[in-house]
Amino acid sequence: MVRGPKKHLKRIDAPHHWMLDKMGGIWAPRPSTGPHKLRECLPLIILLRNRLKYALTRKEVMMIVMQKLIKVDGKVRTDVTYPAGFMDVIQINRVHENFRLLYDTKGRFVIHRISTAEAKFKLCRVRGRKTVTNGIPTVNTHDGRTFRYPHPDIKTNDTVKLDITTGKITDFVKFDIGNLAMVTGGHNLGRVGLIVKREKHPGSFEIIHIKDAIGKEFSTRLNNVFVIGKGNKSLVTLPRGKGVRKTVLQEADERQKKREKAGKQ
Repeated sequence: MVRGPKKHLKRIDAPHHWMLDKMGGIWAPRPSTGPHKLRECLPLIILLRNRLKYALTRKEVMMIVMQKLIKVDGKVRTDVTYPAGFMDVIQINRVHENFRLLYDTKGRFVIHRISTAEAKFKLCRVRGRKTVTNGIPTVNTHDGRTFRYPHPDIKTNDTVKLDITTGKITDFVKFDIGNLAMVTGGHNLGRVGLIVKREKHPGSFEIIHIKDAIGKEFSTRLNNVFVIGKGNKSLVTLPRGKGVRKTVLQEADERQKKREKAGKQ
């Protein structure tokens, strides 16, 4: 009889967006419990060892984090399996580098390099608003935070701009038609575009229609939409491609052009 929480994760069962090689061993690092779900996060060990290549082994990653060199959202993290997730800011002060975790159009995490000024804030999606003991209004966000006495206009599905240093809300963006949004789940994960229509289906999922920068329209569920800017101006810098998904043929043509250009040189 199995008792207690699971403490292991087989490599073959790990999320595909971690991009671990199948023959690299039996086990994968199981993320610690934290602000992001197991299948929607990137543990620090994979970020430092597999993506940024700052370490070759788990032992080297432990030596890095135990020196208190890694900050996630302004706080030092010494757990090698700490779950970093969407919109989290990772700071490595010794090498003066700052990164933000975003998605590409293939549904994988992009460790997007950002400036020091941009590393001072992050965006949080409001998951719910409620009144707690003693009539105190609160909002809770996608990364497990709770804010007391928020602005009265902040509602569910809106996005708040969080100052990482103070831990306070400095601005917010309404979930409105015409605002820029990124899809954070489903088949269109990682795509960016303007909200053009909102379909309400009583008793079922609300559907949001989005149009990207090249005019292609797609739709997804309301829970998958994360507003990232007012109008068509994003509050955060976007990774290469700006959230526009290309077809297989378009990607092949681009690769062919690059090869031809390299051959001429």
